[in-house]
Amino acid sequence: MAFRNLKELNIKGHHVFLRADLNVPIKDGVIKDATRIKETMATLKYLLDGGASVVLCSHLGRPEGIGFEAAFSMAPVAAFLEDDLGLDCRLASAITGEEVEREATALKPGQVLLLENLRFDKGETKNKPEFCTSLAKLADTYVNDAFGSAHRAHASVAGVVPLFAKDRIAAGFLMEKELRALGTVTHNPAKPLVAVMGGAKVSDKIDLIKNFLGKADAILIGGAMSYTLLKAQGVAIGKSRCEEDKLDLAKEILAEAKAKGTKLLLPLDHVVASEFKEDSPASVTDGVEIQDGKMGLDIGPETVAAYVGEIKGAKTLIWNGPMGVFEMDAFAVGTLTIAEEMASAADRKAFVLVGGGDSVAAVNKAEVAARISHISTGGGASLEFLSGIELPGVKALEV
Repeated sequence: MAFRNLKELNIKGHHVFLRADLNVPIKDGVIKDATRIKETMATLKYLLDGGASVVLCSHLGRPEGIGFEAAFSMAPVAAFLEDDLGLDCRLASAITGEEVEREATALKPGQVLLLENLRFDKGETKNKPEFCTSLAKLADTYVNDAFGSAHRAHASVAGVVPLFAKDRIAAGFLMEKELRALGTVTHNPAKPLVAVMGGAKVSDKIDLIKNFLGKADAILIGGAMSYTLLKAQGVAIGKSRCEEDKLDLAKEILAEAKAKGTKLLLPLDHVVASEFKEDSPASVTDGVEIQDGKMGLDIGPETVAAYVGEIKGAKTLIWNGPMGVFEMDAFAVGTLTIAEEMASAADRKAFVLVGGGDSVAAVNKAEVAARISHISTGGGASLEFLSGIELPGVKALEV
């Protein structure tokens, strides 16, 4: 991946169009979690301190795309940037148009103009050329710091980029951090490479699994997706969740793993219950089979021990997806143990990448997030990147 570093740009006196991820939860006009805003502050402050003026933009929620909707306005974000973070920031009157162009032109170095929610206009998600042209009129330099949206072929992420001069395009610090971390595990990673994959459906992770067959030394499977793979081998899974229409696909995966020399490990035992409820009595199976009337809700102790053994020997680790229903304490041991082992691996200088909302939630619940080498901010984007799928927002930045 060849992309321009932000520090390679001459930014003094320039107007910079900064695509960020400011899609924060807001209730009654108050931001409930400002993490995403704070994550892009390094880029924003660098631009402002370097003498640039910034036209800042993002989507927020899922408006209809038919114009202004108060519930999805960027006004609370603008207020937070000014009142809480001390920036000289004003909210634009719209997204595009002559008035916004005047507001952008009037910006002085060190000032920020925050555009209204990009998705108020269907031109954003439809990547309409005229919308891209209108956005490009607002600045002379383009910086993308929104990795979480890089898998979307939207106007502000991909369509507008070619309208800027090649030498005026760069990745922001957060985007660069993500791409370098993901590149560490996909391009000549230190071996052994072990991937831990979980979640509900094989179909959600098929591209991810296939992309690491032949690359990873071992793939450790947990979560409900493991029951589909086990059933494909003829193992009884009781009433565990299973994608019946994906059994042939599961067989293909198992055969391909064997052919390519990647160990694909499945649970050896399970924590089961009769119902999908927190207070449903839990028990551990004696072996891999799950009896009728029971459902698997976590990996068992024998599986945990086997997976921990693989993790301990790895120099590069990827984790995407929980081992069970970790939101319920009775079925969280497998996932939380994996989280602790991932942190321990990072402690001994293995490179550990965690991606996906549930996995991130798991390392936070286990209180080990600070020890992980890299936690991806883009769930869908990181999954697609690791699956070998080209991201429009990344492709657009290539030089």
